[in-house]
Amino acid sequence: MKNKRNRLQLIVELIKGNDIGSQSELAQRLTELGIEVTQATLSRDLKALKITKVADDNGGYKYIFPGTTELQNSRLLSGMPVAGQHMGYASLEFSGNFAVMKTRNGYAAGLAYDIDMSHAYEFLGTIAGADTVFAILREGVTHEQARRVLNQLLPHHR
Repeated sequence: MKNKRNRLQLIVELIKGNDIGSQSELAQRLTELGIEVTQATLSRDLKALKITKVADDNGGYKYIFPGTTELQNSRLLSGMPVAGQHMGYASLEFSGNFAVMKTRNGYAAGLAYDIDMSHAYEFLGTIAGADTVFAILREGVTHEQARRVLNQLLPHHR
C-alpha cells in the first residue's frame, strides 16, 4: 500500500508541476523517477485521483485536477462560454461609468470573477457584493458596448 501511496503522490506532483498530455508521457516521467507502472495501473490511478484530460492552448491535451479553475479560466480568456455556468444576472442598469448588475443572492462574486477573467477591454474591474456587481467602464465605452460584451460573457435571466 505504501508503494501505491508514493506513486499517487508522485503522479500528483508531476501533473501539478508539468503539462503532461498522455499516459505514456506520465509513465515515462514515473520511470525516470524509478517507478515502473503498467498502462492499466496508471489508468486506475488517474481515475482514483479524478484527474481529467482537457484540450490545451497548443492544440494538444493536458491533465488537470478536479475542482480546478484552470479549464474555466482558459475558456473565459478565449471568450468561450462555460458549461454549467452560474445563473447569470437578473438586471443591468448604468450610472455614468458604472454597470450595476443584480444577481441571485450569492452569485455576484462568480459573475465579477468571470468579467475580470475575460479581460474585456470595456471594463477596468469589478466589485461584488452578495447580489450586486459593480463593473467600472473604461472612459469612452458606451453603455451599449458594455451591454453587448456582458451579454456575450454572461447569461441574462429575467
